[in-house]
Amino acid sequence: MNALGLPLNGDQFPPSPHGEVNFSPGTASDTSYTANPRFLQLQEELRSALFTAVTDLTPTLVGDRPPISSPEVDLIATAPVSKSRAIGYLKNWITECAPYLDKFDEARHFGVHIPLVARECPALFYAILAFSARQMERKSSLRNCHDSLELYQESIRWITPGLHAKDPNMLVTACILAVMELMSVRPQDWRRHVEGCAALFDCFEVNGFSGGYLQAVFWCYVRMELCGVIVSNGAERTVLPLEKWVPPPPTGLSTTNMGHHRRVRELFLEQSRSTPDMHANWAVYLCAQVCDLVCRRTRHVERGEYDLSDPRPFHDQWIQWWEELAFWLDHRPCAICPVKSAPPRADRTFPEILFAHSAAISSNTLYHTSCILLLEIKPPTVLLTTPDHCSSPIWHARRVCGISLTNPHPGSLINAIQPLYVAGKLLSHRREHIAVAELFKTIEQTTGWGAIWRLRDLEAIWGYEPNDILSAI
Repeated sequence: MNALGLPLNGDQFPPSPHGEVNFSPGTASDTSYTANPRFLQLQEELRSALFTAVTDLTPTLVGDRPPISSPEVDLIATAPVSKSRAIGYLKNWITECAPYLDKFDEARHFGVHIPLVARECPALFYAILAFSARQMERKSSLRNCHDSLELYQESIRWITPGLHAKDPNMLVTACILAVMELMSVRPQDWRRHVEGCAALFDCFEVNGFSGGYLQAVFWCYVRMELCGVIVSNGAERTVLPLEKWVPPPPTGLSTTNMGHHRRVRELFLEQSRSTPDMHANWAVYLCAQVCDLVCRRTRHVERGEYDLSDPRPFHDQWIQWWEELAFWLDHRPCAICPVKSAPPRADRTFPEILFAHSAAISSNTLYHTSCILLLEIKPPTVLLTTPDHCSSPIWHARRVCGISLTNPHPGSLINAIQPLYVAGKLLSHRREHIAVAELFKTIEQTTGWGAIWRLRDLEAIWGYEPNDILSAI
């Protein structure tokens, strides 16, 4: 048993005390739900509940609403796992899981506010426990442990009445369950895990400027979207259209592309003055816009599709986003700037770039990732006036790696998996390959988040045999 009273590798967990549904254990590997029939069935049940709720817009009469809040019920005592394990999972959520999701949020909504709300919201409470249980199962490679599935099922059981009652806490619940799913299965299937969330955010009209904990949840959700579009390698756009990431324009305001982008810049810039968190969220938005440009260009060049979303010449669109990235960099608040930066040296493969604020780590990583993606599709007609190093994809790639090596914040390391892949493709020296491989291994071992699959992709790009680099670390 470990410090939380949970079994170590190889220990058998007792069966769930709840026997409503008798599923067979999954046949997937111990750390993946990809082929687990029970998980797949529950996932389809959740998707159905989310999409049914979105399409059924008939208001529910107050007197007919099923109970979604049970302040008089001890949710830990009624959990489908033992009380000691439920408490252990709750502790793990607060100390380890919530900081993954709060890395762009100084108010720590996932770590402080949401657990308080969850005391009277069963769907949210069991979603928190399910996420925490799954993270512990993966991080410790626990065998024959299905607590996360029991808790996942219990959360889904409560989410339908909450959706019927138009409870906004179901947005939080769905987002947490989506992150849990992405942690547990093939990242290539990312759209299946975020589509339901996208539909809910659209239905509830929540965006990146809604305020409070729903705004924090929104930015957690779109970080999943961003990882997904990077994984798609230019083949797909975000599920939730980018124009719905921000408030709609006031009546009478210009809705042209340039007018829209100026308004969005002003929104981010205004809020960035009061909190560095929003400057970090701005980097997420910009990187998503760059990925969208990459996708639209791919579809135009390879499929001959006409770009209906932006009729301007590609040259003009490219320059706009390059200038937006430069503006973001120039207007960083102090908290988003490095406290120390040093070039590579004999004993250090990549530059050392240290940040004091957790939001600064991922946001600067995304800035450099965006620059790489843009430079890879730069029109030959564009003549850059920026310093030579800023125009070099390999310079940005080495800074992506340097930031992750210098700042071992677990949440930021999770967000660095896809940027490290984008950067790693440009590296040519075996010493660099090994350093990146060690980073991927560290991410998987310390966070429970799958990262080695991306290293295997890089091995093929680098020209190695499978597991050649992996076996060298």
